[in-house]
Amino acid sequence: MGHSQNVSVVTAAGTLAPMRVAVIGATGNLGTSVVDALAAHDSVHDIVGVARRLPDLTVPKTRFVARDVRGDDLAPDLHGVDVVVHAAWFFQPTHRPLVTWQNNVGGTERILDAVARAGVPAVVYVSSVGAYSPGPGRRVDESWPTDSVPTAGYGREKAYVERMLDAFAARHPDTRVVRFRPSFLFKERAASEQRRIFAGPFVPNAAARAVPVLPYPEGLRFQAMHTDDAADACCRAVVSASAEGAYNLAAEPVLDGELLAELLGARLLEVPPGVVRFGLASAWHLRLAPAEPALFDLVRMLPLLDATRARVDLGWEPRRSSVEAVREFLAGLAAGAGAATAPLRADSWPARARELVAGVGTRPA
Repeated sequence: MGHSQNVSVVTAAGTLAPMRVAVIGATGNLGTSVVDALAAHDSVHDIVGVARRLPDLTVPKTRFVARDVRGDDLAPDLHGVDVVVHAAWFFQPTHRPLVTWQNNVGGTERILDAVARAGVPAVVYVSSVGAYSPGPGRRVDESWPTDSVPTAGYGREKAYVERMLDAFAARHPDTRVVRFRPSFLFKERAASEQRRIFAGPFVPNAAARAVPVLPYPEGLRFQAMHTDDAADACCRAVVSASAEGAYNLAAEPVLDGELLAELLGARLLEVPPGVVRFGLASAWHLRLAPAEPALFDLVRMLPLLDATRARVDLGWEPRRSSVEAVREFLAGLAAGAGAATAPLRADSWPARARELVAGVGTRPA
């Protein structure tokens, strides 16, 4: 496949410079952090931020364009681009899985087609720990199977896209393909978005402050990290000519009920997972909460990530612990924090009313 005429040269340090980078999904939790990280890097001189809705943001080196991956032709925006970072994803609506499939799977297909037609030399895709096959309590590297838990829409789509990337890499061996599989990503500015996506309009911001008792699924352990640390890894992969293949991303320590209760200043009350699932399923079916119960099944079965390859190959190290990332998220949730983009809009009671009227779990959050 021919590369663009704007392709960067490899320096003695193994980096690519100067570079033009397109970030698709540039206004969400990860996308905004990726744009900021790229804008701060000397090797990046031009950023195209692609999003469904234009943000009210001014970022150095960055030009935002409004495109919908479900139907718009992205190839014209990618001509002359050296690397595409794909971070566009719908978590909702869980009650209309065709909508998420069209965006997440169909949209990725359109992005990869545009990458090929525009002659982009490299693509960085942000997958997820949710793509991995079950392995609760087991620490896995990037060779662990990525078949996920197909009953959960999120996992089913992430696993399918992994197969699409396999096929794309086989058809385009000259294109550098990087995929990241991060643990759960948190930052203060994304707290209101994540409340909308996973908890819905009935969960008050006060839930992030000190509560007397934390009901918690017995035995549940998971990993988390700060979104900016994941963005740093993406930036390193963009500017490194040798970065290729899959990379796990996670911070320590592994989180459990005891740690979360301590963060909230609460007493831990462990609850049988079946009871928790019944409550979540009831709330989802009654349109009281947007997260489908199958997502809980997926989270319970996730393996733990070994991020050694990212540390060795990319020189990456998370600057914040998982506890610090969750603490920042809780502070953002309590404050109704947000940013000047449609996905990250700050919390408000009128906005919550619109969530309810639109239908919990029936429209993109």
